[in-house]
Amino acid sequence: MSQPRLLADRGFYLGPLFRRAADRHGAVFVTLDRPLDTHPGLGVDLDYTVLADVVEELSGRLWAAGVRPSEQVALHKTDNVDIVLLTCAISRIGAVPVLLSPGLAGPVVGQLLERLREPWLITDRAKLEGPLKGVGVRVRRTLSVDAAPGAEPLAGFTCAGPPAPVRLHPREPALITHSSGTTGVPKLAVHCPNTMWNRLVPQQAMGWPTRGETAALHMSFVHSRFYHLLGVLLRFGSPLVLITDPDPAAVRPLLVRHRPGIVETHPNTFVLWEELADAPGAPLSQVKSYGSTFDAIHPRTVRRLLGASTRRAPWLVQLYGQSETGPVAVQWFTRRSAQRADGRRVGTGIPGFTRLRITGPDGRPVAPGTPGRIEARTRGRILTYLGARAQYERQLDDGWWQMGDMGVLSRLGALRLIDREIDRIDAVHSSLEVEDALMERLEELREVVIVPGADREPVPVVCVRGERPLDPERWRAATADLPAMAEPRQWRFEELPMTATWKVKRVEITRLLTGTPRSVPA
Repeated sequence: MSQPRLLADRGFYLGPLFRRAADRHGAVFVTLDRPLDTHPGLGVDLDYTVLADVVEELSGRLWAAGVRPSEQVALHKTDNVDIVLLTCAISRIGAVPVLLSPGLAGPVVGQLLERLREPWLITDRAKLEGPLKGVGVRVRRTLSVDAAPGAEPLAGFTCAGPPAPVRLHPREPALITHSSGTTGVPKLAVHCPNTMWNRLVPQQAMGWPTRGETAALHMSFVHSRFYHLLGVLLRFGSPLVLITDPDPAAVRPLLVRHRPGIVETHPNTFVLWEELADAPGAPLSQVKSYGSTFDAIHPRTVRRLLGASTRRAPWLVQLYGQSETGPVAVQWFTRRSAQRADGRRVGTGIPGFTRLRITGPDGRPVAPGTPGRIEARTRGRILTYLGARAQYERQLDDGWWQMGDMGVLSRLGALRLIDREIDRIDAVHSSLEVEDALMERLEELREVVIVPGADREPVPVVCVRGERPLDPERWRAATADLPAMAEPRQWRFEELPMTATWKVKRVEITRLLTGTPRSVPA
């Protein structure tokens, strides 16, 4: 896809985000559900100006420690909003943030650090004395946001004033995130300001109708989607409620207090938050727009969320994409359309920014309505996989990126997701479709995941709200007209192996069910 030179020169930079927002809008409130680990004394009621000052202070401390432009700075610490501020501070001085999920196992962190070029590491006591203990990571220097043995405290470095901001070339690596790791060790995705800008622009257009609304977010702070959404919200001056603990009991008071007009989280968290739809205080009553990305969302959940709002015409926007591509398809649900929603329909391409096609086994495009491999063409595609260039090239075909999913494209360009390629079960046309049907028919289910067993038979793993036993009669009635499956296995929701964005690791569930050994550390 050719690009005019003007587009190729544009860039989205994280370093100045909060300062520009503070200069434009002033002291707009930002509420946290726990104090920053880097600045616990600031409490939880902050604003744009305070956070801009924190970013500049942190950038000064990093500069004083010796961090310089284009150096890689791995960030792996306990989940908290200061991950965001440290990311912006690293970017502000022209270094490259490498965002590693707080949920990664220590050996996986070690493997990812090996792919980097003499990286710095910013972490904390909990990680160094926990998952990273004994891993023996090789880094240039280790900085800690608290007092941690074997690390230099970040607070020990001082700078007379914030260093001058550094602006990298728009096509130079500026951010490294990782893939979900649902099938093994995650891949390191290299972003540049230009590809990030090409993701930002369509998301700004989508955000225009809700500009200035209070936004409540519970999202992975190490995922690129969070930073694009943050860029949109800060540009429009939205007050923010940033949530680290998704427990409905903890979230409800925050939502009741702030009455957000925008709510975004992971699809599986939305399932958890269904119980907020009729909770005391009506915490979702003022929501105008829900945002869901990372995965498809169950229609039952969409209906409950939209039904909880008293706004005249609320909607839910679903984005389909990957860390490697950003959003490549978009779908809107209203109260009316949600009544007949197909949970597998994930939207259409974004005009001017993304295109979609379906290819057959021979790699050639197939006719509309024919199942095949989903491929996307987008200006927002990452530059490469760090340390795995050959794997990156294998997923490209003349600019078309293989999404790793099977689907169908209608004559009007609507994409319908069938299954992840690696998760296909011969006896079931679409495991995802069966899961949607079960979630519709059994309201007590918090989650159901269908995975292949030892003989590739479909095995349903179910999680019931309140950990009540699954009613076998209701199960039999609900599955009577569905493909034959093994007896359901009931697990606690917390037992499901998940990624940082609450995607279920289906391959890992199969391994646990069949007792097969891990091929990689989990």
